[in-house]
Amino acid sequence: MEITAIVIDDSAFMRKMITEMLESDPRITVVATARSGVDGIEKINKYRPSVVTLDVEMPVKDGIETLEEIMSTNPLPVVMLSSLTTAGASMTMRAIQLGAIDFIAKPSGSISLNIDEIQDELIQKVITASLARVQKKETVSKVEDVIPSRPKEKSFLQQPHSKSIVAIGTSTGGPKALLNVLKDIPAGFPAPIVIVQHMPPGFTKSLADRLDHSAHIHIKEAEHGEILQDAHAYIAPGDYHMEIKKVGTALAISLTKEAKINGHRPSVDVLFKSLSIINNMNKIAVVLTGMGTDGSVGIKELKKTDSKTIVIAEHKETSVVYGMPKAAVLTNYVDHVAKLPQISEIISGLVVKKRGI
Repeated sequence: MEITAIVIDDSAFMRKMITEMLESDPRITVVATARSGVDGIEKINKYRPSVVTLDVEMPVKDGIETLEEIMSTNPLPVVMLSSLTTAGASMTMRAIQLGAIDFIAKPSGSISLNIDEIQDELIQKVITASLARVQKKETVSKVEDVIPSRPKEKSFLQQPHSKSIVAIGTSTGGPKALLNVLKDIPAGFPAPIVIVQHMPPGFTKSLADRLDHSAHIHIKEAEHGEILQDAHAYIAPGDYHMEIKKVGTALAISLTKEAKINGHRPSVDVLFKSLSIINNMNKIAVVLTGMGTDGSVGIKELKKTDSKTIVIAEHKETSVVYGMPKAAVLTNYVDHVAKLPQISEIISGLVVKKRGI
């Protein structure tokens, strides 16, 4: 299937470079380029592309304003191009919340001679975006989709220990999915939550800060050596694997630069495997939207060492990309397949019910 793309960037050099990179793959055709958001909207309406690449920082009408108009009037998959700055990271996280499928971090400024370093990543993300489910920003789910279903009672009985930990893995579409899950976790939640979101360095802190503003629990970027606390969520920093290790009676975060696993660092498999060797603790593993199979090997390890581990996978209908959740289901170890609005209640039910809160 041919993928058609429109490239929106105020830099003529960047438009040329991105076009050449995308068209180096025979599956992708750039049908138009645009130098501004206004020009881009006009060309989107004219050509109806499969995917749009959109610069975050542009004069007059920036990427955020352009994205808002795209998602409100003619929603389609958008991949943002962001500079590696604090402001760029913050705007990128805003773009993801507004409906962008993914983003590419530019290696340096808006005119970069080493932009070709991101060619493979750009091509892969555009292809992935073309497969994504996109809805209008204001779209409301059907009533039956937002009524949470509680997990089966037998799952509560599978929680034998006094302490629990929740581990979440996600990739494409993950920031928005994480917001949906974490915003409904209650204050005083009696367990820590550890998260791997596939994301490059420089963006995970901005993601954590933005999620923290919308949640009842504290959400932060993980730091090496810190002790896990209940009612806290820790996001693995970009380009670091995160493992959880026992330190006396407590659990601590270990960040490493070990080799990438199937192209990922951080890796969900690494996180899940580290939990598999921890005893005397209820473990809940959650796999949300994402491309690929990361997490499936870790699920097998978790279930192999502790059959009472609870595994939850996001339902196909709400996954932006149904790759990682599908791989989880195919392990035959998933206990709950749930639509996104249900997942926080299932997690809370498993942990809070056991603790008697």
